[in-house]
Amino acid sequence: MSADEISEDAALAFSPLRPKLMRVAYRMLGSVQDAEDMVQETFIRWVKTDHDKVRDPEAFLCRTVTRLCLDQLKSAKRRRETYIGPWLPEPLVEEEEVEDVTLPLMLALERLSPLERAVFILHDVFGMGFEEVAVIIQRDGAACRQLAARARAHVREARPRFQLEKQHGLALAEAFFAASRSGDMEALGAMLAADVSLHADGGGKRPASVEPVFGFDAVMKLFEYLGTLFQKDDSKLVRTSFINGLPGFVSLDPDGELSTTALGVEHGKIAAIYVMRNPDKLRHLH
Repeated sequence: MSADEISEDAALAFSPLRPKLMRVAYRMLGSVQDAEDMVQETFIRWVKTDHDKVRDPEAFLCRTVTRLCLDQLKSAKRRRETYIGPWLPEPLVEEEEVEDVTLPLMLALERLSPLERAVFILHDVFGMGFEEVAVIIQRDGAACRQLAARARAHVREARPRFQLEKQHGLALAEAFFAASRSGDMEALGAMLAADVSLHADGGGKRPASVEPVFGFDAVMKLFEYLGTLFQKDDSKLVRTSFINGLPGFVSLDPDGELSTTALGVEHGKIAAIYVMRNPDKLRHLH
């Protein structure tokens, strides 16, 4: 069989599994570009593999991409230690709500060790058995169960606790955009929880709060200031969508750059606002 035929056969076997591998890699890394790189490297290794010796291609590929992501997380941790301002994962903008790993849960995963993160994602999110996960991360089953227990203790509070009807969530996002851009503080205040927080990721590339903003009064004061800027230069709503599983929107800002805003909603009120302004993390939306 020629090299071209081997490559074509490898691509045919790999292609149906690419979406799952991308979901694993993105949830491990929080970066679309890094996830795509890891999936591509997995494919390169797959092409070079003797497929006759692989009994379960899906298990082999999940093992490969997870191990690549574990190596990548070590360098990612060093980069985030010097990151300017709050770090948020790159936004996944989807038409339908995705409930397995929402944005707050991804932020909670950042507090885990790489192995805890891998076990939680593979077992609790993707439903793999502990023995299968043990092979992937090269630990025994008992160690995997301990890692999973520690991970769950860290992320328990970040699990979705309130179900939000899809259309209601998108309507709330649209109303939030309208009120925050028009400077209608009364309408905006009616949407916010008393303990609302705002997290903005500019990555040092665009203006954004270098620390999270906590509390109703502080968030309202910030939007009063932003409202004066928006009234001078329009911010345009591109579309409402789900951003990493939360209702939100994509907007075109006065400086001509895109932003995404995701809203964490509890008891019908906006409890958390996540704004992505870092252009490096928004390239995939253009």
